[in-house]
Parts: sequence; structure tokens; C-alpha cells
Amino acid sequence: MIWLTWRQHRKQLLFTLLGFAALAALMVPIGLSMRHTFVDLGLPDCVRQLADTDAAPETVRSCEGAFRQFTNRYGSLNLVAVLLLVLPMLVGLFWGAPLVAREVEHGTHRFVWTQGVGRTRWALVKFGLVGAVTVAVAVGYGLGMSWWVSPLTQAAHEGRMGVIVFDLQGVVPIGYTLFAVALGVFAGTVWRRMLPAMAVTLVGFVGVRAAVAILARPHYQPARTLTFPIEGADRPMSRGDWVLSSGVRNADGTMVAPDSQIACPPGSRGPSGEACGAELGLGPGAYNWQLYQPGSRFWLFQGIETGIFVVLALLLLYLAIRRIRRIA
Repeated sequence: MIWLTWRQHRKQLLFTLLGFAALAALMVPIGLSMRHTFVDLGLPDCVRQLADTDAAPETVRSCEGAFRQFTNRYGSLNLVAVLLLVLPMLVGLFWGAPLVAREVEHGTHRFVWTQGVGRTRWALVKFGLVGAVTVAVAVGYGLGMSWWVSPLTQAAHEGRMGVIVFDLQGVVPIGYTLFAVALGVFAGTVWRRMLPAMAVTLVGFVGVRAAVAILARPHYQPARTLTFPIEGADRPMSRGDWVLSSGVRNADGTMVAPDSQIACPPGSRGPSGEACGAELGLGPGAYNWQLYQPGSRFWLFQGIETGIFVVLALLLLYLAIRRIRRIA
């Protein structure tokens, strides 16, 4: 059974490895260039200095300028990162969806399941070998992307917690890829045709990923609240924190200016002599407000999200095995 599974999927494995080799040949030179520029601009020292909340204002301004220079040069690579988000889904489309659907569509399942190989054993061997390959591919992808996006994440205010870069690195690609493959397998047992199974895998994967990222991820842990005055505060929090919501509130807590921040020099006055923020209707005691997830929770959030998708994958595979027993 193991030999048969290898014979059936060796071309898929070869094409997958060739695809990742081509991707590495494209991404590694770009990654080396980013790292070289990162060092030339002195940004490793800036990362260490800005980790100190008591860094001098001159240091903050100098480092922020260097970060902007790096971002202006390599910020367009974020579009490449968006494209890389689909790689786990592609594994699900071309590894998971055909696994059962192709056998049933071509009728070869009747031959396999009448040659002394039970359906459950067939499913466990198939799913086990494909799952092992999936994990190996996902681990390599996660490590490679962690290396590649590291300069971009260090230059961004949200760091590794950013919506796009969080999904690319660490251990979550393992969960995403296993879920995509399991969803493809399950879809193949329900629709029993390759194209419908692939379509369901595509829609389901995008829908679940979006729902988890938007609805669940911000609430893995209780968010923290930060308040700071509108006068004399220009760097309220460390780089790498994920700001969920922000705004300017009056002393009684009423939100006056959502999604904004005011930073006036101490004692400053407007052209007509009004106090800081008076043109917005702010009174004495007004303050900036931010709701955020600390960047130090990156690995905790990675573990939680990976666990969610691994559990979903195991549930889908269990349901797929139950459905395989009922296929005529």
C-alpha cells in the first residue's frame, strides 16, 4: 500500500519540490538584498535602541527616518507576500482534493478496495503519507518565509503581528496547509468529482482563514489598553505591537476622533490661541486611546492559531474516513 501510494503521488511530489526550488531561487536573492540594506542603514542598532521606551527623542527620529527609507525601498514586496499566502491553499487544491475524488471519479476505488485492502487502512495510509509530506513542506515554507520577511517585519510598526506577515511565518503555515489538504480530502468524499472538490476547497479555505484572522485572532488574549496625553507624547508604545483600535477621547471617555492620534508640544497654542485639540471640541483632560495586542504574544498567538487549524484538519479527516466507508 505504501509503495502504491508512492507510485501514485511521486509526480506530484516532484512538481511540488521543483516549484519550491524555483520559489527559493527567486526569493533568496531578494532576502539577501533586504538584509544587506537593513545592516547598511544601521537598523539592527535601531531595533535594540527602540526596544527601550526611554530612548532619546533624537534617536527615535533618526531611527524612524531610517525605517522609512527601508520601507520606501522594499515596501512594495508586501504585494509579493500577499501572493505567497495562497501557497498552502494550492497544496490543498492539488494534493488534498484529488486524493479521494480522482479515485472515485475514475472508478479505480472499486479495484483498490476489493484487493484485500480495507477502506480504513487505505485511507490511513494515504492520509498519513500525504500528511507527512504536507508537514515537511509546510515546515520548510515556514522557516524560509520567517527568514525572508524578518527585515520587513522589523521595519514595520506592527512587526510580526501584522495581518499578512503573521500568516507567512512561524508554525501557522503547518496548520494552514494541513487544513487545506484535509478540506480537499473531505470535499472529495462529498462531491466525488475533482473540479467541484477543488472549488469547495478554494472557497472554504479562503472563508475560514478570513473568519479566523478577522473574528478570532484579535481575541486570543484580552487586548490591552493604553492611554496617553495629547500633549508631549509622540511615541506611546513599542514597535511590534498590533493596534486593534485607536482614537482620541475626552476626559469622560467619549470618543471624539476615532482612528486618529494627537501629539502637540507641551503648552502649544493654535493660530487663534486655542488649546491643543480645541478645534475638534476636545476639553481639558482629553487623551489618546489605543487598544492593542503586545508583540510579545506572537508565539502564543501562533500556537493558538496553529492548534485551531490542526484540530479542524483532524476533524475533517475523521469525517472523510466515515464518508469513505459509505461510498458505493
